[in-house]
Amino acid sequence: MDQESIVYGCIKDVPMAPEQDARKRRMNNRAQILHLPQTFDQDSPFLCADMFSFTGADIFTGTYHTQLIHFGASYRAVEYEWELWMRKFENLLSRMYWVSATVHLETELSGKHTFHWDAPANRCHTPNSGDIRLRCEWEREAMFK
Repeated sequence: MDQESIVYGCIKDVPMAPEQDARKRRMNNRAQILHLPQTFDQDSPFLCADMFSFTGADIFTGTYHTQLIHFGASYRAVEYEWELWMRKFENLLSRMYWVSATVHLETELSGKHTFHWDAPANRCHTPNSGDIRLRCEWEREAMFK
């Protein structure tokens, strides 16, 4: 049986602006997700729109202040192509508004990895502003005898 990798996480945006600006930010983020191919294909084997889910645009549909964009997928040994997956994900983040993003990678051979992106200097990331910083945590469960 092939090795399975599970990838899941959340992108968060907390608008510090008037409601009209917040709506614009949410609409941009939604558009960037929907701009991805609907499903995995040869041109986009790592990210697709179907793996993402987001709360609505207002308090009645799941967004009080914070817009949450959830995602998840299972892959065949994606850790062997992780640098490419990360490049694709950071490319998506570069076109969005966000204050933080977290990705969990669970692998059969090398344990669990958590990757965090935080907007610089406690501000929010704006599209095409660059300055994406990453930190990683690794967890490995092992049996001791």
